[in-house]
Parts: sequence; structure tokens; C-alpha cells
Amino acid sequence: MTATTSQRNERRRRQPSAPLLPFRPQHGGRRPGAGRKPNGLEAGVGHRTRAALAPRFPVHVTVKLRAGLPRLRRRDEYAALRAAFVAGCRGTAAAAGAFRLCHFAVLNDHLHLIVEAQDRVSLSRGIQGLLVRIARKLNKLWARKGKVFADRYHDHILKSPRATRNALRYVLQNSRHAALARSAARGRMVDASQPIDTFTSAPWFDGFRQPIRVRGLEAIVRPITGARTWLLAIGWRRHGLLDLTPATG
Repeated sequence: MTATTSQRNERRRRQPSAPLLPFRPQHGGRRPGAGRKPNGLEAGVGHRTRAALAPRFPVHVTVKLRAGLPRLRRRDEYAALRAAFVAGCRGTAAAAGAFRLCHFAVLNDHLHLIVEAQDRVSLSRGIQGLLVRIARKLNKLWARKGKVFADRYHDHILKSPRATRNALRYVLQNSRHAALARSAARGRMVDASQPIDTFTSAPWFDGFRQPIRVRGLEAIVRPITGARTWLLAIGWRRHGLLDLTPATG
């Protein structure tokens, strides 16, 4: 005998229902604080996909030091950095023309680099190789082991003559201009005997409006290589050479 619809519904109502068990909180999904954590105390460079790089564009790269390490703008540290730069200029990638370090600035806790690379892969490998050399030199100097640089490096592709000139001016002159401004604000005498920042590649730069001469430069191995991109070698000069006077730039 076939059960009617009403009889089947009656059976379902009589059956005990299973208790609803609460789900435990899950770790997935989008929420504040989710995602990969930075190496340091604060987030550094976002882990977004980096833009493609054409070989005709130079790149401004910024690399931060890990917190708690000694300052880089000291004689021994700068000597170690220059040795790493020289080794990087003679490395395999540089010899093949895939990666070139053209300019740099050493700050107390970070580095500014202007480089050229064949493509995004060559840039990444070139920067990684250079940072490994730097880390080994500095760790040997500091008698320590471990990471030297924090999180990822930041890069900005320079796609116009003006952008390239602005990057050169920032890398080669920003630290000195800031120091002069602080001295003037404190009412101190401005030292004009050293018109360039010697913790940068400015002593080897030929794009200043005023002629400069650095004593003893011939005894130091050149830590950079010549630019090959049109923007970094010639194009930026369309907007004028760099001025050593802070007011004009």
C-alpha cells in the first residue's frame, strides 16, 4: 500500500532532528590583518605583481636596512658597500649587460640605486645578487649573521627624461640639500667646501653644471658602470644639468 503525502509528512515530523553544531572560526577569507606578514614590525613594500620592464627604461630602486643595525654612512660601512658595488659591476649579469648599477646613494638606514636591466627577471636577479654581496660584506664587518635588509625592495620605472632627471637629482643631491636646510634652520654655518655628497656616486657623475674635483678619487675603484639607456645617458639632459646650488637644483 502506497503511503499518501500526508502520511509521509507526518513521519518526517515525528523523526528527531539532528542538533545543529556551531562551526569553529576559520582562518580563511578576507579580513583586516589577513595575508603575509612583513619581515619587520611594519609593512614595507606591498606584494603586488610588479610592472613589466622594457630595457630602454632605467629604474630607481630603494632598499631599507633592518631595524637595529649600525648606520651605513660611516667610513668602514661605506668601504664595504663600495667593494660590494664593484663586485656587482663585475658580476655575471653585469658582464652580460643584463643588469647595470649606474648610480647610488647611501643613507643611514637605506640605499637608493639607479639601475638598468634587460627585463623584470634580470632586474630581480641583479638586485638580489647585489644585496647578497652587500649583506656578506656588512655581516663580516659587523661580526654577525642573519638578514641585513628588510622586506622587499621598492622600484620605480623611469619612463621620461624629466622623471629620470628628478630621480638623479633626488639620489645624488637630496641628502646634502636636506642637511643644508637643517643647518640653516638651526642657524649654523653652511659648509660650502664640499658641494657634493661623497656617500653617493656624485664624485663620478659628469652631469653637474659646475665643474667638481674630488681629491684622491683616482685611487678609488669606480663602483658604478656607465649608463646605456638613452634616458639615463642623454635624454635627461634635455631639462638641464644638475646645479650644485640647493635653491636651483
